[in-house]
Amino acid sequence: MMEANEHSSGQKPLIEIRELTKSFGNNQVLCGFNLQLFPGENVVILGKSGSGKSVLIKCLIRLMEPDSGEITILGKSVIHLDQKTLDQVRTEVGFLFQGSALYDSMTVRENLRFPLRRHPERKRGQEEEELIHQTLRSVGLEDAIDLMPAELSGGMKRRVALARTLILRPKIILYDEPTTGLDPITSNEIIQLILQLQKELGTTSLIITHDMDCARVISNRVIILFDGINYAEGTYDELSRSQDPKVRAFFKDINERLHG
Repeated sequence: MMEANEHSSGQKPLIEIRELTKSFGNNQVLCGFNLQLFPGENVVILGKSGSGKSVLIKCLIRLMEPDSGEITILGKSVIHLDQKTLDQVRTEVGFLFQGSALYDSMTVRENLRFPLRRHPERKRGQEEEELIHQTLRSVGLEDAIDLMPAELSGGMKRRVALARTLILRPKIILYDEPTTGLDPITSNEIIQLILQLQKELGTTSLIITHDMDCARVISNRVIILFDGINYAEGTYDELSRSQDPKVRAFFKDINERLHG
């Protein structure tokens, strides 16, 4: 019989969350949330605004402390780690912030150099300048290397932020609303880029979003965060056919657009 924490392919999860809880005063945001993320997957967490998606992803890397539960990343119990070991685990987990979070006073080149200077061991034998150019090339922005963030469009900023995440070659990437604030064409470009990186670099990604188009195109598996728990889970197509009224509410608008 297959163990609960093992994939059908025999792989163990890179991330496992068990019975995670988090409250703010009387507002219980996470009420025993569970999740497994396996190598090579793009898993989307869908949830309405205020459902706890951002709280979940911040608890995951302990930018926020959960109240209870277990979080295991790459075989290490994150909640019980000392700061030094936690920082080591964090170098294996890339985080794409919702607002890109570039350093405004630094050029694109300097933004990518910053994490390399903090973690020189992550260069893995490559020259710094070579790695910067190679990573920008992977997101289609090598020509923007000497521009300042103020000179970049919203989509370009998101690509540079992704390049800065990729330059440390993390095993896992966490995306916090990767298409928020972007026009439909630019959103689609970011979605296609994430798919391309999954294919070319074998990235494993956890994507939180309320963008149903993003979830439909990008996901191998979708988890619906509702009432603080993993309310429903499956492929996008499986969930879109669900008869559960709470699940159907997520798909109502997009089904109307797709099928008239």
